Amino acid sequence: MINETSQFFAILTNVGAAKQANADALGIPWKISEMGVGDANGTDPIPSPSQTALINEKRRRPLNQLFIDPANPAVLIAEQVIPEDVGGFWIREIGLYDADGDLVAVANCAPSYKPLLPQGSGRTQVVRVNFIVGSTGNVTLKVDPSVVLATREFVDKRVVEELLKFDIKHSVRAATTAPIALSGLLSVDGIQLVAGDRVLVKNQTSAAQNGIYVVATGIWARATDADASIKVTPGMLIPVEDGTVNGDSVWHLVTSPPIAVATTALVFEMLAGRTGVAVGTYRSVTVDKYGRVTAGVNNTTTIAEGGTGANSGPEALANLGGAPLASPALTGTPTAPTPAAGTNTTQIATTAFVAAVKASLDSTSALKAPLASPALTGTPTAPTAAAGTNTTQLATTGFVQAAITAMSTASEVVKGLMRIGTQTEVDAGALDTVAVTPKKMRWGFAANFSPNGYVVFPTWLGGFVVQWGAFNNGSTSAGTFPFPIEFPTGVFSVSLTRAGGTGDLAEVTTLAKTGVTWRLVDAVNGVTTNNLVYVLAVGY
Repeated sequence: MINETSQFFAILTNVGAAKQANADALGIPWKISEMGVGDANGTDPIPSPSQTALINEKRRRPLNQLFIDPANPAVLIAEQVIPEDVGGFWIREIGLYDADGDLVAVANCAPSYKPLLPQGSGRTQVVRVNFIVGSTGNVTLKVDPSVVLATREFVDKRVVEELLKFDIKHSVRAATTAPIALSGLLSVDGIQLVAGDRVLVKNQTSAAQNGIYVVATGIWARATDADASIKVTPGMLIPVEDGTVNGDSVWHLVTSPPIAVATTALVFEMLAGRTGVAVGTYRSVTVDKYGRVTAGVNNTTTIAEGGTGANSGPEALANLGGAPLASPALTGTPTAPTPAAGTNTTQIATTAFVAAVKASLDSTSALKAPLASPALTGTPTAPTAAAGTNTTQLATTGFVQAAITAMSTASEVVKGLMRIGTQTEVDAGALDTVAVTPKKMRWGFAANFSPNGYVVFPTWLGGFVVQWGAFNNGSTSAGTFPFPIEFPTGVFSVSLTRAGGTGDLAEVTTLAKTGVTWRLVDAVNGVTTNNLVYVLAVGY
């Protein structure tokens, strides 16, 4: 008899528990497809794990949805809709069947009569079963959507879910211009935010934190329309309502798929909005990849028809943002450069002039001052002889480059070009055709001119090292004298000399790169105290 002490619950059958464990272990989907309802032959059924069928099943049809309980991720909710034209039976027991037709879960419920329309009462009834599984990750719904019914709640939920997947999101109040702390009521782009405002965060140091957030007095949360990977898609558009820099702009997500929210770096770029260029008409503009004007030039200089300088010819066109025009053909008789220093920008260098400069660099005597080129005669043509002796030909850029390339390599008797030698070449000391800079000459040289000091010669002299110092034995007859620096490779020789008088002699017992171990040898009257001994060591 059903009363206030009756218990209603759902459990997995033994078959269902085994299949769920197998799905978890192998990572394969476990598909639940149908729900059956029965009247249990008028009894008050108690679900049993050993059941393989309902006591008296009255109807079995596909599920219309199977989802995880929002309040408990370990609980699955299965739902079936029984239409108003089906009924005439009591519902006391419920069973869930998988794609293989096995009963995998069974439940009891408070008796409910499902009437038929001819009985004078008709209703659409929703039957739900909540059951606990070890893991919901591999449980899936297998249905034919064409044969199931949907509740209004289900339809509303799906409509909202699909809207949240749209690439066009609800507008945000402001967009960031720099990294921010994602908490509290901040000021962003000149806008003082209040709780509930939406913000496009796009400048975080960790780009995985970028996205759409809702402002709160505490920690901000991601907006519900952009808090899951399925809702954050490449090309997503976000309008920005306000802000000094980003107000009235539209941004889009340029990150390539796949995207995992809070893991993938999200990069947003402005698709439409302010670029900082003032309203107006410009003679030359710069356009970005989206067709937006990002810079403008408006030079008011008048181009002169003739003459020289910035207001004429290709220079004036360049000032207006355009490409220089080709220079017109020469007319009249060109003259050779008249200051020979080569500073005049209105005269043409003849091949003879260039050759004279080259000759002055090749001369074995002191470098000569540039020679004046003779006056041009006749109609100028391009150089036909590389010798550079023709006074009627114009020097092309190729001719000048060839003249420079042909310059001699400098030596002790010839002026010309010479490259800087590498440190390896300087150390080897075998070449006489490269130059040595002061830095490379000094490389490896070091010195310390103190009582205990050293001189380390440059690497190109072999890295030869000389060290010196002195010690007083005090009252001991043996000890160690550490060198001021460690010899890089080894020690050639060490000399120990006692300072004046007769008495103990010092000798080396052990020699190392870091120092020398010594002892005093009694020559006259035994070991004495306070012997001053000088040390001189040579190595590399």
